[in-house]
Amino acid sequence: MPHAVRPRSLPRPAPVPAPRVRTPRVRSLIDADALSVLHRAARILLDDLPRLTDQLVALLQDREPAYRSAIENDAAEIWQEVHRSLRHSIASLLDPRGVRDAARRCSWKIGATRAEQGLPLDAVLHAFRLGGSLVWQSLVDETSRAAPEDVRMLVHVASDVWNFVDEHCTVVADAYRQTERQLAWRRENRVRLLAAALLDGTSRIADLPETALALDLPEHGRYVVVAVAGGFADCPGTQAVLAPGVRVHWHRSGETDYGIVPVPDGTEPVVVEDEQPPGVRVGVSSAVEGLAAVGEARGLADTALSLCPDSGGTVRLTEHLPAALVVSSPDLGAALADRLFGPLARLEPADAEVLLDTLATWLACDGSAQRASRRLYCHRNTVLNRLRRYEQLTGRSLSRPFDLVEVTLALTARRLLPR
Repeated sequence: MPHAVRPRSLPRPAPVPAPRVRTPRVRSLIDADALSVLHRAARILLDDLPRLTDQLVALLQDREPAYRSAIENDAAEIWQEVHRSLRHSIASLLDPRGVRDAARRCSWKIGATRAEQGLPLDAVLHAFRLGGSLVWQSLVDETSRAAPEDVRMLVHVASDVWNFVDEHCTVVADAYRQTERQLAWRRENRVRLLAAALLDGTSRIADLPETALALDLPEHGRYVVVAVAGGFADCPGTQAVLAPGVRVHWHRSGETDYGIVPVPDGTEPVVVEDEQPPGVRVGVSSAVEGLAAVGEARGLADTALSLCPDSGGTVRLTEHLPAALVVSSPDLGAALADRLFGPLARLEPADAEVLLDTLATWLACDGSAQRASRRLYCHRNTVLNRLRRYEQLTGRSLSRPFDLVEVTLALTARRLLPR
């Protein structure tokens, strides 16, 4: 919307001016006369500001649908805003330098306020141009009524008036876009904070409805959490680890990405692909009930991720519960391994390693000495002899179920826990 008129300056002379007849005084007199006509009409408009405000509000309601609903919701607030803007605009015609800063602040505030309220930027700019048109037409009408012969003088200031309309449209657009960026950052930051609290298990029950709305997730229902490490530069890239069609909200925490995934009731759906790119490690929690339990699921996903080899792959916690028990209580796991394998410390390290590798291979082959011998490139009897030697050294019996469970857990602890 126009807010000031700048005096027209003389054209700059060329670097090497050619001799010519100069008429600066005539041009200056024309500008002075035009400004006098402009100021006379502007003073009348300033005294008639309430009527102009009513006119512009009616124009907005008739020609700009976005403002129509805003006027219906709060007509008094819109009227006051239009009144202030017109007052600054017309006052700028009378005192360009004195009013310019205040006029720009007024336009900036309108742009920022409308961005906060969600009015489209095009609608706000249209409103300013409607205001500019109304002020210009009112200047012409008033001059035609009071001194018709002076209307032609307004031509000399028309470009300045419309330049100021453009200037304040730019101010409004800058304010709108800057506010829009700030609002977007605040929304994104709020979403990050809510997701972080959810995954950390620190969300308040009272915050869950807001969290569900912000993350576009149901407050009730079943969830799994997917933890992804390695190979991705940003959260959207982690979508590649999921099975097709899986709905997820991603959150980055340090070097790990966490996906909060709603899953159907009564099933254990496949939400993550088995095969992953080299170096990409994925841990999948078991299912939990409701958003309030997502923090628990995050801990389970971290446990599953810790079971994943450095080379990459997918570990679903429900398929590795014994190993999860071990890594969840590392002190107890280490104590069990020491109790089961401590007696082997009397052997040479290489001999102890051979016995433990044979034991692990035999268990991996479902207790088949024949299959274990093929993997170890030795005779079946060699495997059996090594197993008997382990039993003699430790006092354990691999045919007793309780001892076999302990040996299996101890081997898992030896493989997963730092030594």
